[in-house]
Amino acid sequence: MSKRIAFCLATALFLSALMLSAQKEETSKEHAEWIKANYTKFEYMIPMRDGVKLFTSVYAPKDDSKPYPIMLSRTPYSVGPYDINDYKTRIGPSRQFAKDLFIFAYQDVRGRMGSEGEFVNVRPYKPVKNGPDDIDETTDTYDTIDWLVKNVHNNNGKAGQWGISYPGFYTAMGAIDAHPALKAASPQAPVADWFIGDDFHHNGAFYLAHAFRFFWRFGMPVDEPTRDAPKRFDFKTPDGYEFYLNLGPLTNLNEKYFKNQVPFWNEMSKHPDYDDYWKERDLRVGLKNIKPAVMTVGGWFDAEDLFGPLKVYETIEKNSPEAYNILVMGPWYHGQWAGNDGDKMGHVPFNAKTSLFYREKIELPFFKHFLKDEEELDLPEAYVFEVGTNQWRRYDSWPPKDVAEKTLYFHPDGKLGFEPPAETGAAAHDEYVSDPAKPVPFIPNISIGMTREHMLDDQRFASTRTDVLVYMTDVLEEDITIAGPITPSLHVSTTGTGSDWVVKLIDVYSGDFPNPKPNPAGVQMGGYQQLVRGEAMRGRYRNSFEKPEPFTPGKVTKVEYVMPDAYHTFRRGHRIMVHVQSSWFPLVDRNPQTFVDIYNAKQDDFQKATQRVYRSKQVPSAVRLAVLP
Repeated sequence: MSKRIAFCLATALFLSALMLSAQKEETSKEHAEWIKANYTKFEYMIPMRDGVKLFTSVYAPKDDSKPYPIMLSRTPYSVGPYDINDYKTRIGPSRQFAKDLFIFAYQDVRGRMGSEGEFVNVRPYKPVKNGPDDIDETTDTYDTIDWLVKNVHNNNGKAGQWGISYPGFYTAMGAIDAHPALKAASPQAPVADWFIGDDFHHNGAFYLAHAFRFFWRFGMPVDEPTRDAPKRFDFKTPDGYEFYLNLGPLTNLNEKYFKNQVPFWNEMSKHPDYDDYWKERDLRVGLKNIKPAVMTVGGWFDAEDLFGPLKVYETIEKNSPEAYNILVMGPWYHGQWAGNDGDKMGHVPFNAKTSLFYREKIELPFFKHFLKDEEELDLPEAYVFEVGTNQWRRYDSWPPKDVAEKTLYFHPDGKLGFEPPAETGAAAHDEYVSDPAKPVPFIPNISIGMTREHMLDDQRFASTRTDVLVYMTDVLEEDITIAGPITPSLHVSTTGTGSDWVVKLIDVYSGDFPNPKPNPAGVQMGGYQQLVRGEAMRGRYRNSFEKPEPFTPGKVTKVEYVMPDAYHTFRRGHRIMVHVQSSWFPLVDRNPQTFVDIYNAKQDDFQKATQRVYRSKQVPSAVRLAVLP
């Protein structure tokens, strides 16, 4: 090819990309103008039963040929822009909702942005209320809906609620002791428990990088009420591993940057164990006698709130068996279903526009059925995306009723198999040295914070480390599909008195797996080690989250915990791999490996430890899976 032809081709490709970008921008601009042409914006201060007023923006269809249902979203992050002449550029869960015409109401929750009152993080539910001053998120939702249906022109008396992440928490809360007008609720990636499995703690292990970035922007106090978002923290480096390692113990972070001014950070450090402070903030406490139809939504690769949607669905199913209660799980990162097409994540393609399918075929029909009585509803109990074969599946329960538990055991020479170990005696083990000064990174690349992609990143970088144990099956002769929780069951010992245990379940692609086309990143998919599920366990909580216990140095001890569900097919020709390690940094803060209060640990508390994982007939180590026939 001549240089002239190559130049022309490159120029044409560049101009095409530029035109496509302009078209997308124009489409968004056109949609924003369409909203202004078809909706009128109102702003209200809605009174609650205790006299506090909450700022609420309402977008109502200009068409008044028929009444419309109300769609409510409550948030701690701002309902801006503020001013009746300044419109959102998108309204509703998706563009399809805006086009279908609903009344959209957005509310700043109590104590945030434009609303009065005191803000409380994941405000506890009060099951007994003795008067108007006994408020929680259920009462604020109830009072808001009551005001809206009585005061917003041309509504049909029906309301729905939706929200992603923290707004998902408020949506689930709104379904508790719900207003009679609330007919449908969709908590999406809802926060359920900030100690056991969502956001900032997983099995008691502290998610450092995520927590610091979140509370820098969300938790810093302000001198007076403001509707402006705080500035982002300047790390002065793109390397989060370097930043947090150089920082030292957690106390340095608080003293140097937060300066003890972030109330929730200080509260967390005062409650390092699962005490009443955390238990009363568990969303599941109030999920009883649910009346509205509920569609809980989550992503298999949600780094922030994967625990929440699974547990919200499970709890409502258990406590309110008569409720309309369904689960949707797609191959998504946090909130991806409301954003892009959902056709891939990182280097892993899903060969389908999963988010678009959800928005058009699941979400909109759900709300239209319950709020407009317009849609024949054909949704299963569980609408879930099977990763690996890359297709949507319909089940009448989750996990599916026909799953069977199968156990993958650790064997000598890094082997992994479904047959129990034959080796007798307690001595058979593998070991590694865990050094807090050189923790195992959680990603193969440089990033300042918690990445979305780490949930399915290539693990080849970790497999070569001496402080990571690797076990792998032979090449699979047939597909193996897992659908449900994953349970590591380890027999371990440590020379320290405190330790974390991180287990990762990995899909190892065949060596001839094709690369993507085009392949600008130059990724090699042959032998790709895709993380399917990984989770940390703070070892002190192995027997009780309420009562931490030290390890006895050298003593064989059982550590068993449950990781969030996965729905994944390991294809014929692939292998299944398991990693065991004791750090995952800076996703999880470093364990000093001495039994101390980690929030207040000193530099000399951090010690190397030799970790052993046992694999004999008497003391096996394994991972239990829920396998479909």
